[in-house]
Amino acid sequence: MTDEPGKLDLGFTDERLPKDAHVCLIFDDDAQRQKLVSEYLAAGLRRGESTRWFVDVSDPADARRALEAAGVDWAVVERAALSLLPATDAYCPAGHFDPPAVIARMKSVYEVAKKKGFTGTRMTGEMTWALRGIPGSERLLEYEALIGTLCTHFPHSGMCQYDSRRFDGATLFKVLQIHPYMVAQGQIVRNPYYVRPAEYAQG
Repeated sequence: MTDEPGKLDLGFTDERLPKDAHVCLIFDDDAQRQKLVSEYLAAGLRRGESTRWFVDVSDPADARRALEAAGVDWAVVERAALSLLPATDAYCPAGHFDPPAVIARMKSVYEVAKKKGFTGTRMTGEMTWALRGIPGSERLLEYEALIGTLCTHFPHSGMCQYDSRRFDGATLFKVLQIHPYMVAQGQIVRNPYYVRPAEYAQG
């Protein structure tokens, strides 16, 4: 499939999504997860986007190797274009989780990336940090719903990684409700369980 202006290239499928897609990756295979995530980020780099991978259980060295296998050349990628950061630094920089504050920082990241000349932003986070008992982590679903309310003309996408071996079924079902798109066996599925943020808040 040829590139479609204004559409999101995920890197691991020919299907294109809206430029502000919020995608859920529920997995039980670490090797497959790293392959999908690295291809997703590599596609963003090819499009001139600023990309970030918030790691929690991944070994950063393994993540780097996965990115290299996806075609990322660390020797030529600008530091500002690709970052591997601890998930707790991204979500809980003050030692607690405050969803509105995280969303505000995301908006700031978009503005900085735009000023630096990037064509968009692309982020992916390993959500297992929320199982560590960090104050405020019980507000995880609030955060996921707030992402769906972000509105900007600057292209931004996110892929949230949930390990089905660590999160219970009830939580995963609620997670699915908040994401309009999910990854199943390396393919994008338009989520039949999706509930729009306003409806979710009322429910």
